[in-house]
This record gives sequence, C-alpha cells and structure tokens, in this order.
Amino acid sequence: MGRIKLAIKIDIDTLRGYTEGLPKLLDALNEHKVKASIFFSMGPDNSGKAIRRIFRKGFITKMFKTKATTAYGLKTMLYGTLLPAPMIAESNPDLIRRALYEGHDCGIHSWDHVYWQDNLPKLTRENILAEFNKALELYEKISGERARSCAAPGWQVTKDSLYVQDELDFDYCSDVRGYSPFISEIDGVSFRTPQIPSTLPTMDEALVYVPSDMLNDYYMKLLHEGLNVHTIHTEMEGGMMYDTFREFLRKCSDNDIEFLTLRDALRNSELVHSRITMGTLKGRAGTLAVQQ
Repeated sequence: MGRIKLAIKIDIDTLRGYTEGLPKLLDALNEHKVKASIFFSMGPDNSGKAIRRIFRKGFITKMFKTKATTAYGLKTMLYGTLLPAPMIAESNPDLIRRALYEGHDCGIHSWDHVYWQDNLPKLTRENILAEFNKALELYEKISGERARSCAAPGWQVTKDSLYVQDELDFDYCSDVRGYSPFISEIDGVSFRTPQIPSTLPTMDEALVYVPSDMLNDYYMKLLHEGLNVHTIHTEMEGGMMYDTFREFLRKCSDNDIEFLTLRDALRNSELVHSRITMGTLKGRAGTLAVQQ
C-alpha cells in the first residue's frame, strides 16, 4: 500500500497575512521540520476592493461563517478604498529571504491579488505579462533570484494567462483545483507548463459546512494514498486558526504522513493531460479553474 504524501501550499494575499501570519507559519513548519511551497503577493494590498464580490452567490454566507472580519482585520478590509493600499513585500523584504533561507519552495502569487482575481478575463496578454513582470522584478530584487513558479489568485486562469506562463518559462504553476499534476489544455490549445492542482478544500471553504472543532478530523479523513495538495492562507491558518493548523501538522506527523513541496511532487509525478474548465466548488463563491 502506498504512502500518504502531503504538500502544504501557502498563499499570501494581504499585508497582514505577510507580516503577521507568515512568521507564525514559518515557526510552525520549522517545529515539525516541514518544507512548504509559498507564494507571495508582491505589490499593493487592495483588499477593500474585494467588497465588489458581495453580489456573488454564497459570498456573504462565507464571510459570516469564516469570521472574515476577524481573520483579515478591519484595516485590511479598508485597504484600497477608505485607506491607501500599502505595499506588501516591500514592507519587510526579509520575510521572503527568511522563507528561502529556511529551505521553502518559493514563488509568486500576484502583483495585485484583487486586481487579478476580479479582472483577469478582461485582461489582454500584454496586461497579464505586465502584472507578472512587476511581481517577478521585485521578487528578484529582494531575493537575488528569479521566481520559477507561480500560483494564480483565486484559482483564476484564462487561455492568455497560460500563454504568458509558458512565455515566462515557469517550472510549474499551481493555478487550478483538481486531483493530479497535469499538462493543461483549454479550448483545444495545449500548454507546456505543468500544473500542480490543489486537491483539498481550503479552510475557509470547509468552515462553511464543517464546525471549526471538527476541521482536523475532517481533513485527516480526506487524506488519501498518493499526493494531496493543501492550500492554506497566512490570514487564516496564520491568524485565528493558527492553533488548529499546528494541531493538524502534529496529527500528520503522528500518522507518518510524508511532507513534500510542490517542486518535489513535480519531480515524482507522471503528468497526465487534462482540460481546464471554469467550475464551482462547495463553500466557495464564484467560479474557478478546475481540472477535468
């Protein structure tokens, strides 16, 4: 019987998640000798502009059940509207350097998380390339090396965003929800950059239908033989759900689950060919990219 393997993917969406949540998560990972794949939003925190999603089905329910105001903080929810949008990575460049020094697999999440998540279908290939280049240039300035991977905000992709990823020659991307690493296709067009999808529901999704004190038991039951990819957020697991996440790491360690990074998973995977379509998932408002 094969072993359960788990890759922890960390998305950083906000200034608070970067400056407050990330250091705590790095401490927890070090405590359990776990290496993760971490994706940084590099530019402005425009979280307040996400209020435009209020009209999406399920958005208000999710905000209430996940206690979003507590998780993100009132100030974060005003950035880019009533408060100026602060720069995320430049607020403390040493946090990116720390993650790299401690051996984590690091890449970029976005330049402007809200802009990408809410506007991608309207963006031209040139607009998308400009967003990538701003994030890549700052990442290289801070780290001294070029980012070799990316993860799309909100699992939002288009044919043009995948064309640009190929052009930028990423080693892999993690833009999609699915079940197995794959080579992607949209509308009959194949792309060469491997996709490593998130396979488990995120905590903010699960909290819509699972009581918080049962989350870890829920996740332990979901883990299966082979590769599992769990996306966490510095604002949630590095914030009000930090103790729950530390307990999850302990349970995984006690059950001899093998931790690996997405880069490790890529090296050890046979890539299938799959189509990407836009679909819906339980607990998440709006549509997102899913592996077929």
